[in-house]
Amino acid sequence: MHYTYQTEQTCSYQIDFDIENGRLHNVAFQGGCHGNLQGVCRLVEGMEVSQVLERLEGIRCGWKDTSCPDQLCRAIRQAMAA
Repeated sequence: MHYTYQTEQTCSYQIDFDIENGRLHNVAFQGGCHGNLQGVCRLVEGMEVSQVLERLEGIRCGWKDTSCPDQLCRAIRQAMAA
């Protein structure tokens, strides 16, 4: 299923992604640090959602309480709760 998430407190403003059979696919960030976020997207492609949450949840960006990888985890949690 396809999901769109509006981020908060990050340079990126939106994350689009699919969850199929418990795995993450087609992750795309809008805005943010393009090179770094391309890397994140490629690294998580096909990864089990639980592994993504385990590895990326809680990462902070500087003084912020969140980061783009952490926002992806929040997006996944919201999608799973729906």
